[in-house]
Amino acid sequence: MRRSKRYRSSVEKIDAHRLYTLEEGVDLLKKMAAAKFDESVDIAVRLGVDPKKTDQMVRGTVSLPHGTGKKVRVLVLCKAPKDKDAKEAGADYVGLDEYIEKIEKGWSDVDAIVATPDVMKEVGKLGKYLGRKGLMPNPKSGTVTSDVTQAVKQLKAGRIEFRVDRYGIVHATIGKLSFSAKQLADNIKSLMEQIMRLKPPSAKGQYIGNVTLTSTMGPGIKLDRADLLEAIK
Repeated sequence: MRRSKRYRSSVEKIDAHRLYTLEEGVDLLKKMAAAKFDESVDIAVRLGVDPKKTDQMVRGTVSLPHGTGKKVRVLVLCKAPKDKDAKEAGADYVGLDEYIEKIEKGWSDVDAIVATPDVMKEVGKLGKYLGRKGLMPNPKSGTVTSDVTQAVKQLKAGRIEFRVDRYGIVHATIGKLSFSAKQLADNIKSLMEQIMRLKPPSAKGQYIGNVTLTSTMGPGIKLDRADLLEAIK
C-alpha cells in the first residue's frame, strides 16, 4: 500500500521496538497530528479470551469522563408518554411506527437507538437491519430501558458500547486529538478499568494483551501493558 508523505513522517517518530507508557503514548500521538481536521483517537485491546465461547464474550458500556468529542445522534423508539421524556432529555428523533418503517427502508442516520421494553416486540423485527450495524437496542448495553431520560443523557454525555470481536480484540473511540493529554489518558483509564471488571471467570492466562493507540490518519503506537495496568490500579 502506498503511504502518504505525512504518514511516513509520523512512522519515523515511532520506535517500532519500544512499548510506550500511557503518558508517552498519548503525548506522541498528539505530536504527530498533521491532518486538517480533528482526528479521532482509537484504542485496540487484545484480550486473552475465546469469543467463540459464550462465557468469554466481553461486552459492556462505559461513560467516558470527557466524552468522545463526537455529537451523538440518538433515536428513541417508544410510545406516549415516554416520548415526551425522550424529547426533553435531548433525543434527536423520537417515535415508533414511522421510524420502524424508515429503518426497514434502509434509514440508519443515527449513532445509538434506545427502546422501551413495551415496544421490543415491534422493534425485534429490525434485528436484520440494525444488528450488523451495531445499533440494535440491548438490555445489556442499557439501550432497552424504561428510563429513557437517563439513557439519552448518558449517550449524549459520552457513554460508549464495546464488545470483543471474533479475533479477541476490543476496538473503541476514546476522544479527539484536540483533547488534552490528561483528558485522553482519563478516558483510556476508564475504558480499561471497565474491561478489567468484565474479565470472564473462565478466562485463563494473561487477560490483557497488546494495546495500541491510533489516530484517524496516523500509525499505531504500542503501549506498555504493565505500565497501563499499574496506572488503573
